[in-house]
Formats: sequence, structure tokens, C-alpha cells
Amino acid sequence: MTVLRTDSATPENGRLPGAATGAVSVGQAFKRALVSQCHPTMLFAVLLPFLIALMGAFLLLWLFWTPLTDWLRTEVSHWEFVNRVDEWLVAVGLFSLKIYLIPVIAAAILLPVSGILGLAIAAVFVMPLVLRHVGQREYATVGRRGKFSTAVSVWNAVWVSAAFAAGWVLTLPLWLVPPMAIVLSIFWWAFAFSRMMRVDAIVEHASPSERKLILERNNGGFWTIGLICSLLNLLPPAWIILPVFSALVYAHYGLDALKRLRQDRVIDV
Repeated sequence: MTVLRTDSATPENGRLPGAATGAVSVGQAFKRALVSQCHPTMLFAVLLPFLIALMGAFLLLWLFWTPLTDWLRTEVSHWEFVNRVDEWLVAVGLFSLKIYLIPVIAAAILLPVSGILGLAIAAVFVMPLVLRHVGQREYATVGRRGKFSTAVSVWNAVWVSAAFAAGWVLTLPLWLVPPMAIVLSIFWWAFAFSRMMRVDAIVEHASPSERKLILERNNGGFWTIGLICSLLNLLPPAWIILPVFSALVYAHYGLDALKRLRQDRVIDV
């Protein structure tokens, strides 16, 4: 019969408290991910989601830029506050707010959609490469017990992408309230990283019951990684490597959590 250890995690028995353990695990995951990212295989893997996101951005701009800006121009014409500010700026000889506001809003809608597309590609297609890479080197003892991993991964990518896109667009009006533009951007990308990558990091190795337990126990750690990646996402050069680098961080963190979970199980002979 398999039972779970019930000994408390305290410094007296040689184990760190849960919060401290989580912080150490997050730090170790980032350190290990940096080392893994420098491997030629992982450097090459960076190209796929980046190229997909880049092609997606060009395609979205080509197909939707004109109809989206036309629609926004019609909608903005009904915003009294924007009309008054625009009239005042033109009257004092500065510039027309609408000329700059509409392209900015259109870009704020279309570019994140291409970004979430790149992240979804990394989660579904690149994560298996990441898991094979780190699994063979550092987690060879962690057996694969996942079921329907591809279906779970695809469904997770679809619903997270849809929720991100809907939430991003619906909260865009709040960007007019400082500093909500930065706060909402950080929140939605933290949501995308944590919800997208945490499942894919363990879906191949963890059984459904193990996956549920890991997600419950390490929810704070997964969100912390997502928040850090979201802050890095504010730096445009990081966009190139973040899909794969975040996959590496989540893979190390998730597989390490699974390894510790199985080590905590003892066989009662």
C-alpha cells in the first residue's frame, strides 16, 4: 500500500518550510533553464515559436489592420472624452489624438495575439523537445505516466489562448487609467505563461492524479515563474527566447516537483 509521508516540513527535521522550498525551487528552475537554454538543441528550438509569432504578426496585420482601424475609427468617434481632448489638442496647434490613438490600439490588439500564438506553439510542439532534452539528462529516473498528453496539451493551449485574447481585448479600455496598461499587461501575460506551460511541463510524466496534486501544491510557484516571465516580456529582445526559455523553466520546476512528490511516497511493506 502506498502512503504519503505526514512529517512536517520544519528546519528541525532538516526540511525547509513550504514557502522557502518553493522559492528555492523557482530559483533552481531558472538557473537550470539558463544552462539548458545554452545547449545547441535549445538554441535551435528558439526559432520555431519566434518564426511562427513573426509570421502570425505579419499575417494578422495584413488581413486585419485596415478593417480593424476602420472599425476603431468609427467607435472612437463616439467617445466624447477622446473627441474633446482631440479638439483641444488641434485647437492649440499640437496634433490630432485620433491619428496616433487608433494605430496604437490596433497594434495593442493584434500583436499580443501573435505573441500568444507563439507561446501556444511552444507549449504544444516545442515542450516535447524540451522534455526529452532535460528528461534524459536530469530527470531520467522520473518515469512517464501521463495519459492522453497530446489531447490535454492541445486543449489547454486552446482555452488559455482564447481566455487570454478575450481578457486582453475586454480590458483594453482600462488602459486609459494609469498605470493599468502596465498592470494588465503583466497580469495577462503571467496568466498565459502559468496556465499554458505548467500543464505541458508535467503532462507526459505525471499521471492525472499526480498532475492534479502538483498543480494544487505548487500553484504559487507556477504563478511566480509566470510573473517573472511576464516582467521579462516587457523587454522586446526577450520576446525571441521567452517561449522556449519559459518552457525550460516550467519543465525543470514541474519535473522537480514530480520527482519530490514520488520521493515522498513510501512503500509500506
